[in-house]
Amino acid sequence: MAEEFEVHGPHDHELEHAAHGGDNFSSKIAVMTAIMATAGAIFGFQAGSTQNDAAMFKNEAAIVKTEASDQWNFYQSKSGKQNLAELALYLPGVNVEKYQADIARYKTEKEDIKKKAEELDAASKEWEEKSEHILHQHHRWAQAMTALQVAISLAAITLLTRKKWMQIASYFVAGIGLILASCAWFQI
Repeated sequence: MAEEFEVHGPHDHELEHAAHGGDNFSSKIAVMTAIMATAGAIFGFQAGSTQNDAAMFKNEAAIVKTEASDQWNFYQSKSGKQNLAELALYLPGVNVEKYQADIARYKTEKEDIKKKAEELDAASKEWEEKSEHILHQHHRWAQAMTALQVAISLAAITLLTRKKWMQIASYFVAGIGLILASCAWFQI
């Protein structure tokens, strides 16, 4: 019959001893660590979510920019045709009325194409701005998560050293994380 062995590290033993020993100091640190870990998980989720949104907005900006580029190329094509029609007016024996009509048509078509290209350029710029804005929010969430991870590490050191100043430092860094999360939430 196979026997199962469970190996505990010194930290696990200390935590288990503190949980059953009525040690208020350790209990408070353990509860705060759990709260910080939960908040850190939420901040991490928000950081990932905003990073994905920023990437999608950036992608949309690139797609729209490509459409605008296509319109500008179409505009250039019409300009080339218009120039050829204008040049043809000076050739002997051509149907001048036909080329004048073509020139007028190309001018009208170019105006519509230019308007559409400019609208697409503006839309692309809006997507870029949305991406930059949400990327800033992502950075705040990531900073908040990092601060909580540091606070959790300090809390673990506090458990081992039992230093009150280390506990205060842990809570201070966690507070910074909460401030950064508030900045992310309110998009500051």
